[in-house]
Amino acid sequence: MKTNRPAALAAVLGLVTTLGCQTPATPPSTTTAAPATTETTATGATAAQAAPSAEPAPAAGAPAEHIKVQHILIAFSGKVPGKNITRSQDEARALAQEILERAKKGEDFDELVRTYTDDRPPGIYALSNSGVAPASGEFSRDRMVPAFGNVGFSLAPGEIGMAEYDPSTSPYGWHIIKRLE
Repeated sequence: MKTNRPAALAAVLGLVTTLGCQTPATPPSTTTAAPATTETTATGATAAQAAPSAEPAPAAGAPAEHIKVQHILIAFSGKVPGKNITRSQDEARALAQEILERAKKGEDFDELVRTYTDDRPPGIYALSNSGVAPASGEFSRDRMVPAFGNVGFSLAPGEIGMAEYDPSTSPYGWHIIKRLE
């Protein structure tokens, strides 16, 4: 039986190229989010290499087009119209840091949202990235305060980060953000 060696060789080289050059779906986070972990199989391939995904991964460094996040807004007096928030800016900063630490330690994020947010629970938002048309039920990243999108789009699914209070990029207070999808 004669085999088509060039075709067989091309198939093997294609597999080696695919496995050897695969990059993570999201770039490393530059926020205060917990680092992602990678599992290695017995053959030395990472989990992403061992089990191909149904969707192609974005190119290295390419931002996600659509994400879903959940957040906890910690505001202070005078920052959220229509809300009677009495905590000071320093109290809000300390509370935001405490909640971020608790969330990163694995405390139930939904419960933290229900207990602490100065937004409406469940605080879940679907976002499209800048220049990407929003799908039904999504907000454009450009419609949110800049720090919210900056942190949300820098996280990998499951990671938690925080947008610090800044009058120009996060004027309502601190946002503790968990990327869901």
